[in-house]
Amino acid sequence: MPTSVSTPDAPAAIGPYSQAVRQGDLLWCSGQLGLVPATGQFVAGGTAEQTEQALRNLDAIAREAGTALNKALRLTVYLVDLGEFAAMNAVYARWFEAPFPARATVQVTALPKGGRVEIDAVIAL
Repeated sequence: MPTSVSTPDAPAAIGPYSQAVRQGDLLWCSGQLGLVPATGQFVAGGTAEQTEQALRNLDAIAREAGTALNKALRLTVYLVDLGEFAAMNAVYARWFEAPFPARATVQVTALPKGGRVEIDAVIAL
């Protein structure tokens, strides 16, 4: 039976979905924007800063579930401009080490609240 995971250390869901769902040995995390949990506003800066905050948010959710982001198996990164791939990738690289999780990065037309980057994850428990 799937169970919802929620923490005040990550932004509240902005729609009818869970921050994450635990099922078996996996944690399925919803996409996280670069929103500061305490304010609900974007962290100051651009893609790099929003990437860092999105990863912090995912890590907070993972820790609430008893795991950590460095146990991620797969992530999807959504960018509004693939021209900002290098900025995102530089921040992302600081969070993970070999063996790296699988990842897809795609360009999207827009993200909620005008975000520059959104990241979702599947994490081992």
